[in-house]
Amino acid sequence: MADSMGEYITLALIVKTQGRHGEVGAELHTDVPNRFVVGMKLFALARGADTRRELEVEEIWPHKGLLILKFVGVDSMNDAETLTGSELQVPGQERAKLESGWTYVSDLIGCVVLDHGREIGRIEDVQSGAGEAPLLTVVNAGKRFDVPFADAYLEGVDVAGKQVLMNLPEGMLEVNAPMTAEEKQQQQSDRKKH
Repeated sequence: MADSMGEYITLALIVKTQGRHGEVGAELHTDVPNRFVVGMKLFALARGADTRRELEVEEIWPHKGLLILKFVGVDSMNDAETLTGSELQVPGQERAKLESGWTYVSDLIGCVVLDHGREIGRIEDVQSGAGEAPLLTVVNAGKRFDVPFADAYLEGVDVAGKQVLMNLPEGMLEVNAPMTAEEKQQQQSDRKKH
């Protein structure tokens, strides 16, 4: 087992098993080309766990939008199933250096989002895989918003200052906000009338 202390960077999420010999399909959370190589060490962090399992990449290939990974010692579908849902991480000091203007998605968690200069909340989570751009889960006073982290809306990112500057289309936050209890009651009473 790997040390659970220290900062780690998530490079991918294992979303499914692939094949009968312990292979897994992973959704990438990095845009750095050729980040994964045979022989590299990764740390699997299962959802809700506080310790990491060290793994060594034995084989690697792309398949239908996923990266297929085979790890040393993970040789059956049952072995692979224990990894499903795990984040594949590297220690923070091993993170690849990014070109100017690029940001690790994991660095966005905890940042304040400003829309046209007005604070709309703090990033609690980042979801990827639903579309072209990751979705930022922004929370403010109990309200949650899903905001696309898309170039079209992005004005800038100040990781050191913990701020994400955006210019969102008018009405986007209202569309992405969950219904309040009052709105749900109103919707139910409207349905009963029809």
